[in-house]
Amino acid sequence: MFGHVLIPIDGSPASNRAARAGIAFAGRLRARVTAYYALEALDPVWSDGYVLDKAALDGFESGARKAAQRHLDALAKTARLAGVAYASAIAKAPTAYEGIIAAAKKHKCDVIFIASHGRGGLARLLLGSVTQKVLSRAGVPVVVYR
Repeated sequence: MFGHVLIPIDGSPASNRAARAGIAFAGRLRARVTAYYALEALDPVWSDGYVLDKAALDGFESGARKAAQRHLDALAKTARLAGVAYASAIAKAPTAYEGIIAAAKKHKCDVIFIASHGRGGLARLLLGSVTQKVLSRAGVPVVVYR
């Protein structure tokens, strides 16, 4: 049915549970996995016009990239133990959902397996839902793990 599964992760407990389930899903389908971590682009201008200098921005990005790689490496171990072919990618994106959709296209994935954090009410209204945005905009099927 599906041969290449994109599993976006963000390091949260919900994302980690979904990633493990995504590996199992891919294993049952004999599919390969690309795990993806979106680094959202930082706005160098904070409130009241304060501007971060380039060194500070580079430091934030470097730290975020290292954390992302740790999460992807942990998932690589899970995939290896499950016998699932695994690749990973980290990329900067204007927003997480845009990065996820672009990664699915770039890596020619035919399904996205994504977590739902289960936010509701005011939190969903204020924070939005990356999963909902991926669902409504992706050009491939999306499996939501909850």
